[in-house]
Amino acid sequence: MDFEPRATRKDITGALSNPEFFNYGVEAYEACKKGSLSSDIADEQKKVQEADLVIFQFPLYWFSMPAILKGWVDRVLSQGFAFDFPECYDSGFLKDKRALLSITTGGTAEMFSKAGVSGDFRYFLWPLQHGALHFCGFRVLAPQISFAPEYAPEEERRGMLASWAQRLSTIWEEEPIQCTPPWYFGQ
Repeated sequence: MDFEPRATRKDITGALSNPEFFNYGVEAYEACKKGSLSSDIADEQKKVQEADLVIFQFPLYWFSMPAILKGWVDRVLSQGFAFDFPECYDSGFLKDKRALLSITTGGTAEMFSKAGVSGDFRYFLWPLQHGALHFCGFRVLAPQISFAPEYAPEEERRGMLASWAQRLSTIWEEEPIQCTPPWYFGQ
């Protein structure tokens, strides 16, 4: 894959709706409606359209996804393809699909607890799961988080892999989480 993570004028292959003033959001939306987005975006959108489940596997960087994945989200899950207004959240265009975050961290589970130095891991999931995935309509499954695999003993890492493999074998039986503030922040 030779995916360009930056949103640029090159994302629009046809004529601009306003050549005097380039507004990326407006131009990408219009290009999506006209089928004139760049081929790398169109190819990725086709993959999403054909998928029943999209798994985002990444290492946690600064409590978020790496920049290249953020660029993919920005360019691929665009207005007109993944959502529009008022078609967002439960009415988003991807409402018949599931999504799951599979994350590795550099910190331990204790560090990502309510009493831990980083706070409850659900806090950093809010903008990712609710603000991006659920906004586009995805039915979000509970995340798969492997805490500090780099520092875990070999046996523990094998357990992480076995747990993930077991989960994947029954993934279609899972119910989506409730993407509401209480799931992330408690009552």
